[in-house]
Amino acid sequence: MANIGFIGTGIMGLPMAHNLQNAGHQLFLSRHFSAPPTSLVDTGARVLGNPQEVAQEAEFIIVMLPDTPQVDDVLFGKNGVGLGTGAGKVVIDMSSISPSATKAFAEKINATGARYLDAPVSGGEVGAKAATLSIMVGGDQETFERALPLFQTMGKNITRVGGNGDGQTAKVANQIIVALNIQAVAEALLFASKNGADPARVREALMGGFASSRILEVHGERMIKGTFNPGFRISLHQKDLNLALQGARELNLNLPNTANAQQVFSTCAALGGSDWDHSALIKGLEHMASFSIRGDHTPQ
Repeated sequence: MANIGFIGTGIMGLPMAHNLQNAGHQLFLSRHFSAPPTSLVDTGARVLGNPQEVAQEAEFIIVMLPDTPQVDDVLFGKNGVGLGTGAGKVVIDMSSISPSATKAFAEKINATGARYLDAPVSGGEVGAKAATLSIMVGGDQETFERALPLFQTMGKNITRVGGNGDGQTAKVANQIIVALNIQAVAEALLFASKNGADPARVREALMGGFASSRILEVHGERMIKGTFNPGFRISLHQKDLNLALQGARELNLNLPNTANAQQVFSTCAALGGSDWDHSALIKGLEHMASFSIRGDHTPQ
């Protein structure tokens, strides 16, 4: 069993930490930002004052935070993880952040004698709770193999994509595909409903054909029922698409459909929906059409 520092116990991080704890690992938490969850503390997690102290005590230090600036601060800010790392330790960033920043973070951590893995996840809160996350890993093979038992406690589809930064690149690619699939399902159901068909029956019919997908199954049902509690917040998906569009500019690429999906998410945010589940992208389309597939009143 390993000593594991875990920093970032939010919607995704908390169930991931519980799965590690339930497997018998000793967790170390930091109180630097807010009080750690009692559900972890009451079952044996040790609470320390800051990320540096966590890194000093733990063999593996897992970070699960909202965005690049927060990861930068926890790793390299005052009393940061980087001040407590050294030979034999492994820093694992499971957040979804900038691939280019990740490469710089890895270089700094590796210079301390520790090793760095970027290991963003896909699967949402449901996957985090069920320990069925897909985990995309960037880093050297030896360190990946050291950390693999931990990944297997949190996920099912675990792939070492390549070197540092490649895990984050794979996650950005994942978020492009997810956003465009959500938009495709939303547009199809909106078209069907506006044309007089029952969107629930249309979804049922499409589930038996080539258009079938996990997003049509899960998020299509959310769209029809109007159940938009997160899940995965629109604001976080906007962050990920910003990473995609920023990277595209750096690479002189045009990602027109990604840019369009981001604009629809921005419409949702303007309606007060930054904290809606990303399946609520349909509400942005409904707003522009002045029509709701649920027969309710779309915010104007």
